[in-house]
Amino acid sequence: MAEESKPVKGKGKDNGKDKEKAAKKIQEALGGLSNDQVNQLLDLNPALASELSSSSSSDPNAAVEALKRLNLQDIMTGLASSGKNVKDMGAYKFWATQPVQKFGEDENPDKPFEEGPIKIQTVDEIPKEPSPLIDGFEWATLDLTKDEELKEVYELLNGHYVEDDEAMFRFNYSPSILKWAMMPPGWKKEWHRGVRATQSRRLVAFIAAIPVELRVRDKVIHASEVNFLCIHKKLRAKRLAPVLIKEITRLCNLEGVFQAIYTGGIVLPRPVSTCRYYHRAINWPKLYDVGFSHLPKGSRPQHQIKKYATPESTKIKGLREMQKKDIPAVQKLLTRYLAKYQLAAEFDDHEVEHWLWHNSDDTPDRVVWTYVVEGPHKEITDFISFYCLESSVINHPIHNNVRAAYLFYYATEVGLKDEVDRAELKSRLNELVTDSLYYCKKYKFDVYNALSLMDNGLFLEEQKFGPGDGQLHYYLFNYKANPIAGGVDKRNRLDLEGLSGIGKTQI
Repeated sequence: MAEESKPVKGKGKDNGKDKEKAAKKIQEALGGLSNDQVNQLLDLNPALASELSSSSSSDPNAAVEALKRLNLQDIMTGLASSGKNVKDMGAYKFWATQPVQKFGEDENPDKPFEEGPIKIQTVDEIPKEPSPLIDGFEWATLDLTKDEELKEVYELLNGHYVEDDEAMFRFNYSPSILKWAMMPPGWKKEWHRGVRATQSRRLVAFIAAIPVELRVRDKVIHASEVNFLCIHKKLRAKRLAPVLIKEITRLCNLEGVFQAIYTGGIVLPRPVSTCRYYHRAINWPKLYDVGFSHLPKGSRPQHQIKKYATPESTKIKGLREMQKKDIPAVQKLLTRYLAKYQLAAEFDDHEVEHWLWHNSDDTPDRVVWTYVVEGPHKEITDFISFYCLESSVINHPIHNNVRAAYLFYYATEVGLKDEVDRAELKSRLNELVTDSLYYCKKYKFDVYNALSLMDNGLFLEEQKFGPGDGQLHYYLFNYKANPIAGGVDKRNRLDLEGLSGIGKTQI
């Protein structure tokens, strides 16, 4: 849920090339900074690196002007001075009217506050009818069980959803992944809300929510997860986003759901946590060709290909694809593993079946891959999963897509011992991710993406995941919560000591 004219996900690309170009511009403009100082600045603010590298200005003072537009807090939260992470005061004015945490309040880390709902309401207080839309537009509820309406949502998102600042890539959510993401157990048709042009009947805006049992530290909240806010590019001056957000809030409230979780690549009032995206090349030549990855200074293409080679086989004994019979065991293992984190969802068997088990009868295009480790007594000791989300490559003469695997959920008994041996846990997670790389290659993925959440800090660098230019901010609606570590430190680098308190992945 974010301002409609900005991307909402923050799933950025490899920022190595951006960083090199931006560092050069800053050095030209601010000659007094050392290389280390420049690199620290750009590590803190990958969005600024992307902005400066893409600037066509030959004036080195453009770097100075860009820096002047940022204050220290902006840099620490990864904002650029323009583009997808810029602060939008119109959006801030809207959020100032909503029950969300505000900047400047309760921000003393030495004085944690009592957590809980911000605004208490009852269903009887909620309007039964939606707010009126501007002339020429009307509300619509989308029935995703109907192929023609699912296609409408797919086409809107495919043409107008998240893309990078340089308009090189745009998420391409297939109909299969849309059904997977928006129709889990307990889904409600009324929570798939759109706006149509009255005369043409064309779908021009959309927002969705799904139910989620969300645990914030020791409290479980019956909440919604809001996603897929999208407005047709030609209508973004109409300020439809606040109207859509109010409408999905109303529809959730009518079901007695008054809290929500949502994520975004831009900074709004106020993130409860911030994670950083990391990318691991699989098909490096293709990623380089489309502009996703860069060639490091002093390196050669054959060196990069060798660096990102994947295993020829798996090594973990007992590793196999998840079967339907594994659902209860995987659910128990996942539940115990997620209990380690301060923010996580709670899943029953039906939800584990939906999110983690691939039912070949349900979806023509495969969405999720899950692999379990079966022990000598037929017990499930580990599992790891990833899902597929392609991005369209815009205006490229050869390639029209990048096939990306996103690390999803995992769990291992090694991390659940009474006294966890961190070295042992690190070793086991690296083994699991190494074997998952084999399957990513087998199923022709080009890149493996992950966030700095869960225990990912124990393997990202070892598995050659590099930091990207995207960050993902976690937000809670109508719920006050103390900050939760997102796996990166104050310099926006992996926090290898503290790791992350986030156990909730986002699609």
